[in-house]
Amino acid sequence: MYKITDLFDLNYTQAKEYLSQYDYPWEALAGIKEFIIRLGSSLSPDEYTEVSPQVWVAKSAKVFPSAYLGAPCIIGKDTEVRHCAFIRGSALVGEHCVIGNSCELKNVIIFDHAEVPHYNYVGDSILGYHAHMGAGSITSNIKSDRRNIVERHGDEKIDTGLRKIGAMLGDYSEIGCNTVLNPGTIVGRRTSIYPTSCVRGEIEQDSIYKDNSTVVKRD
Repeated sequence: MYKITDLFDLNYTQAKEYLSQYDYPWEALAGIKEFIIRLGSSLSPDEYTEVSPQVWVAKSAKVFPSAYLGAPCIIGKDTEVRHCAFIRGSALVGEHCVIGNSCELKNVIIFDHAEVPHYNYVGDSILGYHAHMGAGSITSNIKSDRRNIVERHGDEKIDTGLRKIGAMLGDYSEIGCNTVLNPGTIVGRRTSIYPTSCVRGEIEQDSIYKDNSTVVKRD
């Protein structure tokens, strides 16, 4: 079962020290809010502006007037937050990222150079370095029966103790347009998901997910 160090290069996030405390990525979700508050209070005022209480925006970032930034959140250097983006709070957005029109973020860590560009919902999730979500793709973060999410790898099962987990997207993962990532989905590094997919479970790194029965290794 993929651990944090299997999915992410921690050199590309301000959450490096925070994430290093944990083995599995979902273990970090519960403390994101408190971590952002601590990190934000330590940011240099020469590089970041606290535009409202517990909302820190890099001076080189571009935030469109219609975007909503809920507390606490951090918007990294040279990142663009486009029209009508809705950041509900507890969002650490890295450097050189794109948060697009009508996207919604909640309780997330987004690594540098990740892109969430068009009509996406990302909740209770971690997106790795250069991860990309196609237009309309979303993370579903709660099961219909509201029970705890169980992570599975072969015969191994881990009850996470959490009712809400979105998706963990490894570095350089590509999610096709209008894809649904079901609660607890883990996508390995450099893996691509075909458009309009409905994905659950753990998808191996260096793979191409065509449908539930067809996952092939990259050449």
